[in-house]
Amino acid sequence: VIDQLKLPTELDYVDVANTGDAFSVIRSMQVRGAPLIAIVAALGLAVDVRAKQATFSSVQEAESFLLASMETLRSSRPTAVNLFVAMDELGALVKSLASEKGSTVETVCSGYVKAAEDMLEADIATNKSIGDAGARRILEISQRDKLRVLTICNTGSLATAGYGTALGVIRSLHAMGNLEHVYACETRPYNQGARLTAFEIVSDSLPGTLIGDSMASYLMAVKGIDCVVVGADRVAANGDTANKIGTLQLAIAAKYFGIPFFAAVPTTTLDLSMSSGASIPVEERPSGELTSIFGKRIAPEGINVWNPAFDVTPSPLIRGIITEVGVAEGNKDGVIDMPAFLRAHGMELRAEGAVDPVAVSSGYRALDVDGVREYVKANSSLRRRIGFNSSESFNDSRVKINEVGDGNLNLVFIVEGPGGVIVIKQALPYVRCVGESWPLTLERAVFEQRALVLERERCADHVPEMYLFDQKLYLFAMEYIPPPHLILRKFFIAGERVDLFADHLSTFMANTLYKSSALAMSGADFRLQVSEWSRNVGLCALTEQVIFSDPYTVSSVNHWTSPQLDDFAAAIRSDDELKSAIFLLKRKFLSNTESLLHGDLHSGSIMATATSTMVIDPEFAFYGPMGFDTGLLLANLLLAYFSQDGYPDRKEYSEWILAKLISCFDLFAEKFLALWETGSAEQAGELHRASFPASCSDPCVSLKLVFMQNLWSDTIGFAAAEMIRRIVGIAHVADLDGIEDPDIRAQCEKKCLVLARRMMLASKCPDNSAMELGNPFAISVAAREVAKAPAPSVWPSK
Repeated sequence: VIDQLKLPTELDYVDVANTGDAFSVIRSMQVRGAPLIAIVAALGLAVDVRAKQATFSSVQEAESFLLASMETLRSSRPTAVNLFVAMDELGALVKSLASEKGSTVETVCSGYVKAAEDMLEADIATNKSIGDAGARRILEISQRDKLRVLTICNTGSLATAGYGTALGVIRSLHAMGNLEHVYACETRPYNQGARLTAFEIVSDSLPGTLIGDSMASYLMAVKGIDCVVVGADRVAANGDTANKIGTLQLAIAAKYFGIPFFAAVPTTTLDLSMSSGASIPVEERPSGELTSIFGKRIAPEGINVWNPAFDVTPSPLIRGIITEVGVAEGNKDGVIDMPAFLRAHGMELRAEGAVDPVAVSSGYRALDVDGVREYVKANSSLRRRIGFNSSESFNDSRVKINEVGDGNLNLVFIVEGPGGVIVIKQALPYVRCVGESWPLTLERAVFEQRALVLERERCADHVPEMYLFDQKLYLFAMEYIPPPHLILRKFFIAGERVDLFADHLSTFMANTLYKSSALAMSGADFRLQVSEWSRNVGLCALTEQVIFSDPYTVSSVNHWTSPQLDDFAAAIRSDDELKSAIFLLKRKFLSNTESLLHGDLHSGSIMATATSTMVIDPEFAFYGPMGFDTGLLLANLLLAYFSQDGYPDRKEYSEWILAKLISCFDLFAEKFLALWETGSAEQAGELHRASFPASCSDPCVSLKLVFMQNLWSDTIGFAAAEMIRRIVGIAHVADLDGIEDPDIRAQCEKKCLVLARRMMLASKCPDNSAMELGNPFAISVAAREVAKAPAPSVWPSK
């Protein structure tokens, strides 16, 4: 093999006569590049086994030698996955050959050698396919006849069996007459770009220029680059890509300048056992590679050195992964679903056993109790929050940390020190109650902390304070809501009264919904906010699925009290009137951008005492119909009401819930309208100006009446959707699930479903709902009637 350490000044070859030689040239980087590492390892062992074949006394001895040698070769470079894929495939072949009836030392050894040689030929064909597929797609995207391309490291014939991956794309562009210029980064500290890629560019007479790594951003700014194409040593299931150190900064700069960034790899470089790049091992190289060049020291003795050979570029920065079967591109969350891509291109076997891809940024890691302890210890602001002043050393024994997240999505830690308590909340890249099979974007943490800040600005008495946000870890620290605060739902389950929650929540809803609407904001500010919050697509998609879709279809995540509710669940899925109503509600959810919503305002997102109420967990925040927030709260009050029949001696408490329901929503309407009345025409929001009293003969009383009537109609419709999904969908409420007797529980649930159907159909026609269920008192009367009647045995007729 060519000794790449001596290029470009000297063309020298190193003999690879056995496994040890192969290990040595790979480890020392005399050969490098993920595809070539695999080929050299396979062929080095092929030479070795041919030489030793006559010494094997049995098939088992030949098999053992080959498998042991493969294990040795695996340890030569930890990041390049092609090596592991090749060893896996060849190992499986050896085991198969050895187990065949009539197998001999000759058949095992010859079979291995042929497979290794076939890998060489296949790699060349693969690289040409990668080059052509990448060139065609980049030309489609750029809409230019001549392209200026930037690359890093060496991804050409010196990194593969021939032609190359990223450099193969550049070669294909040149062959098609579409390459204007290629710029190659020098690629410190080993200078593969300067020594190897530049060597190939000159050898092939490509129009090319060498640049320093630190020049790339300025090159993009002043020279103009049409695309960046790099190789990779490993690609995770979500498209996160490990490549030569310096690749990540190219991707970040390319994103800033709007330049498409591609990684070109054979499918053997895909590691589908890793859901994200967070699991990719990154090799750290000797310090001498950085402190010396060609044996001459360039850095002072005693300086510490950090020398990672690779970095990991997260998939949202990557436009596409170029493979021999096509180009895989990202979804709305930026995930490039490599298993799905392979299946779509007839490579089901290659995707067999693949994990589900998840969106995890580079540097992210889920913390445990010890991780949180170290995090707080390292942050002076958080240390002070829990009682350690600036001069006091952190004492682990005086800090108590508990993970208390009992929700569906996140990690939640309570950190208690000698002088204070804080809450640390961290997003996971999947739905916690399901696992990695249901990926979920980490970006939701960005929106949750922003929502908490805005909600506190608009209603400080009922929203905790935000202390810190760490976007790398998708983690934030916030005010601890101390005992005797409890989740509101727990009061309902225990039959305990907290009399001020209705007043407090009416204040919260009136202030957050009004002040984030066009009634209070200028048109320009309102539109910008709608645009910004429309990016919380991951959580909105989850809501769209679990509230508006799953309960009305056959879904593997649905569950209910069975067999008691089997007929009702089936009836919901076949109820055309109900499905028509949920269609209209889903359309409103998708298109009515009225206010910044909490998005998940249920009794589990509210903490209360006899004198205080605090609203938490707004990670589902988005701009949507006001009635969605008010509807979720109404639904959870009704769920709590109907659950009371499952607990002894709750008649009076049931009536108390209904009284609080009426009070909460009457006060909400009163406070919302009071906000509408305040201010001057000059200070009012864009929509307020159109309704300002001076411009109307009747101070817009009729306009406001219609507005509030429509808001109530939306409220009862969305409440109905929430009630149905909490009984037959994926996530239930403890109010009902806590009823131990399944027959009694089912009776309560049936009554709740009957009222929900009535509410949802009424919401389709605001005029009808105004007459039948047109106010909180009417809802309470209807709920009481349904609760007193026997639970129906069949679903209500259409």
